[in-house]
Amino acid sequence: MHSFGYRANAVVTFAVTILAVMCSIASLSDNFNNPSPTADIKVLNINWFQKQPNGNDEVSLTMNISADLQSMFTWNTKQVFVFVAAEYETPQNALNQVSLWDGILPTKEHAKFWIHTTNKYRFVDQGSNLRGKAFNLTLHWHVMPKTGKMFADKIVMTGYRLPDSYR
Repeated sequence: MHSFGYRANAVVTFAVTILAVMCSIASLSDNFNNPSPTADIKVLNINWFQKQPNGNDEVSLTMNISADLQSMFTWNTKQVFVFVAAEYETPQNALNQVSLWDGILPTKEHAKFWIHTTNKYRFVDQGSNLRGKAFNLTLHWHVMPKTGKMFADKIVMTGYRLPDSYR
């Protein structure tokens, strides 16, 4: 005859196994989601473009950011972290990325948004490489699931250029 301890151990082991199988199925079910996000970023104004006393270039932008990331949300999505980065090349680096704005989308209802903002974080280049520089604005997102691995992707918007002279 089995003791109470053996029976409790068998029940707990069975429950944990079923939980692990359910979490695996939940994680795998996200692979069937085909998201179709859209985004658009318009630079409305370059508020200032100046050389700092230490020789670095600094830019302040006013932007309209609109995006529809609702297709990212499934029943397994906890939240989506989203940010806008300016990306450009310099002689020293093949890729420079500067985060300009970020946000956390906790629900599907918040995932379709339009925001009028200046860059939340400073757009500074280490050196004086930004005059007349072409750059891309990229909307990045990281989907944080309740269970399973994180998923990240981006939309790159091209065709932006900084002025040839400081303002």
